[in-house]
Amino acid sequence: MRHRVKSKRINRDEAHLDSMLRNLATSIVLYEKVKTTKAKAKLVKPIIEKLISVAKKNSKMNAYRSLNSYFLDKNAPKKLINELLERYKDRNSGFVRLINLGFRAGDAAPMVQIELV
Repeated sequence: MRHRVKSKRINRDEAHLDSMLRNLATSIVLYEKVKTTKAKAKLVKPIIEKLISVAKKNSKMNAYRSLNSYFLDKNAPKKLINELLERYKDRNSGFVRLINLGFRAGDAAPMVQIELV
């Protein structure tokens, strides 16, 4: 039973879900917009918001260390700290936007574009 469990699993085991979300978060920071399914985008959105908030709150070196432990590419924390924090210095939240794109041709899955504001 899943009483009081808030996270979704989208039919994947824990290790696969964690790896998929880390990959997706890394891609979003590096490319600033990614096309994915709505379910995956809803799962990764709060993760991206928290990572950007961590980068804003901590000192530069401490933020780099904590972000480097999550991202899979070494360029992602550098880009987040050096380039993206300038964009979000007067914004407290709402760093990510979801744009509906319709349905995928093969299986009719709802597709969205997740992008950094």
